[in-house]
Amino acid sequence: MEVKPTDGIRVVREFPDVFPDELPSMPPDQDVEFLIELLPGTAPIAKRQYRVAPKEQELIKENIDELLGKGFIRPSSSPWAFPDGSRRMCVDYWALNDVTIKNKYPLPRIDDLFDQLQGACVFSKIDLRSGYHQMMIRPSDIPKTAFITRFGLYEYTVMSFGLTNAPAYFMNLMNKVFMEYLDKFVVVFIDDILIYSKTEEEHEEHLRLVLQKLREHKLHAKLSKCEFWLDQVPFLGHIVSKGGIMVDPSKISSVMDWKVPEVVKEVRGFLGLAGYYRRFIESFSRIAKPMTSLLEKGVPFIWTKERQAAFDELKKRLTTAPVLTLPDLTKSFTVYCDASKEGLGCVQMQEGKVIAYASRQLRKHEVNYPTHDLELAAVVHALKIWRHYLFGNQCEIYTDHKSLKYIFTQNVLNMRQRRWLELIKDYDLEIHYYPGKANVVADALSRKSYVNMAVAFQMPLELCAEFESLNLGFMHHTTVATFEAEPTLEQEIRKHQKTDEKIQEIREQIKVGKAPHFCEDEQDTVWYKKRICVPDVDSIKKLILSEAHDTAYSIHPGSTKMYHDLKERFWWYGMKRAVAEYVVVCDTCQHVKAEHQRPAGLLQPLKIPEWKWEEIAMDFIVGLPRTQKGYNSIWVVVDLLTKVAHFIPVNTTYSGARLAEIYISRIVCLHGVPKRIISDRGSQFTSRFWEQLHDSLDSKLRFSTAYHPQTDGQTERTNQILEDI
Repeated sequence: MEVKPTDGIRVVREFPDVFPDELPSMPPDQDVEFLIELLPGTAPIAKRQYRVAPKEQELIKENIDELLGKGFIRPSSSPWAFPDGSRRMCVDYWALNDVTIKNKYPLPRIDDLFDQLQGACVFSKIDLRSGYHQMMIRPSDIPKTAFITRFGLYEYTVMSFGLTNAPAYFMNLMNKVFMEYLDKFVVVFIDDILIYSKTEEEHEEHLRLVLQKLREHKLHAKLSKCEFWLDQVPFLGHIVSKGGIMVDPSKISSVMDWKVPEVVKEVRGFLGLAGYYRRFIESFSRIAKPMTSLLEKGVPFIWTKERQAAFDELKKRLTTAPVLTLPDLTKSFTVYCDASKEGLGCVQMQEGKVIAYASRQLRKHEVNYPTHDLELAAVVHALKIWRHYLFGNQCEIYTDHKSLKYIFTQNVLNMRQRRWLELIKDYDLEIHYYPGKANVVADALSRKSYVNMAVAFQMPLELCAEFESLNLGFMHHTTVATFEAEPTLEQEIRKHQKTDEKIQEIREQIKVGKAPHFCEDEQDTVWYKKRICVPDVDSIKKLILSEAHDTAYSIHPGSTKMYHDLKERFWWYGMKRAVAEYVVVCDTCQHVKAEHQRPAGLLQPLKIPEWKWEEIAMDFIVGLPRTQKGYNSIWVVVDLLTKVAHFIPVNTTYSGARLAEIYISRIVCLHGVPKRIISDRGSQFTSRFWEQLHDSLDSKLRFSTAYHPQTDGQTERTNQILEDI
């Protein structure tokens, strides 16, 4: 659609008085009059004039003569006086604004204005000529606008630029003028009027009605700044069209030209300007987080590589911002939510098209939330921020945390979840599970063997040839196809999960919200965080351990490294122990790998004590059959001088206090308090209670060195004899 020349638009020609070359006269009496109400007790304020250059003096003189000729200003003898600006004359009213009672009349939300344009195909934009000068000031407030110049003292009879309440009063006037048309085919933001229609025939009638209103209220527009019959129109920093809304490229040039900030004020300014378009940027808060941290109190200004990357990424996102569709309130909405330790994010969509992105960083207390609550917080954030769209409309919520599906039927909820559930129930919505990346990854072990090579086939042929010249061959397509045709390990795990008793228990706990770190994907596979849950099937576990340890790609890692590799992908009860036991019995590792600990050596005697029961040694013999009285271990206490030993039956579950009670009654009462006690580093002997007990008894605790049992040779030898018996 081409823009029609204004002189060829019949409707415009019908209203020549609405488009004068200059404002013809003083404004008429209107429904709204501009008032300047001051704080009680305010005295008149007088400021000295600014010094300006000679050329600027000429411009000021021209402006004053023009305004005097139109009656917009008049000579003044007011006790008030404010300095004028320069070039486009704007009086510096900051002192007056500081003592003015602020008018709370609201300016419309820009998002709300755009929402009215859904379905529109034809647009026209009207800009009023010196809109503020078309509104009268209450006569008693005229002296308060007095300003001083080289040529004398003057005061405004019409509303001036620079007055704090001017936007609110003018917005009030425009709303009253167009009240019957607002949100039907007209949106107004201060002196910008946008007319929108679905057809050209409608648009002609709508434009005529708007121009008629301007004529009735004697409001005048500037024809050179008006645009008619557009298929897309720039409005408030955006481009609006039938297809949706996008960032106005001409308005983001200031963002793109922004130099690297050197002080916090510049960071705040950049984020404020970029944040105006945050609905177009997915994960805005996550990207901006390195920069927003500089705004916190007490954080030193250090411009790091991470902050530079965030600065550049925001610029890039603005230049590649997508076209967002406008919401249709007669249709249902779809919202995708996600959460992580970086923040909350959501996307609002309709019929597969994005309406808006929203995100925010986690608050300090939210960092400690469990995964279930974080994911629920993302849903609540979406409902709050888009309440004006979603309340009263059908809505489908999608999350990659499957247990949220059961939030409405869970019997056990904490107080936070109960509070959020009350909010959620106000909406007509359903929560669905949508698998995230963690739930659709291919089989880990198969991927480990060939996926990197398979990616090569997506490379340009020239790059593949370069790799070939370096003797870096790739697997053929047929090889990869053979691997993919066989049942994968993940399929085997999924199959046996259905019959595993422990995993079935986890499923039930997920449904009632008692397993916050577990979830199910769309194929009913149970996952622990991002790790698939392996059923208790020896063949599957053995295959996983073998692939992670014995293959040419794994090269026999130690138990610690092997466990850390596997825990990224798999989970089962006792996995760490299973890995350690597998590595210990690996024949290759025992023959090839070097020993990293010193040999135990021979048992060696300690220094002989001077008195009996002056120095003792103690240890536990565990792993014994349980007796009728519940004992399953023996506490061995040996005097290092006389070799007299006490064999005390105990239970491995005894607390430190119980052991201390036995020690006092069976050893101290018979032999007194020893000076030194030698033992291994068992948890019973290294507990804080045990240490404090002997510190109060003035007994010194001596522990055997790790992997050096010869330092406790007496009890080790006694244990051997007892075990032989």
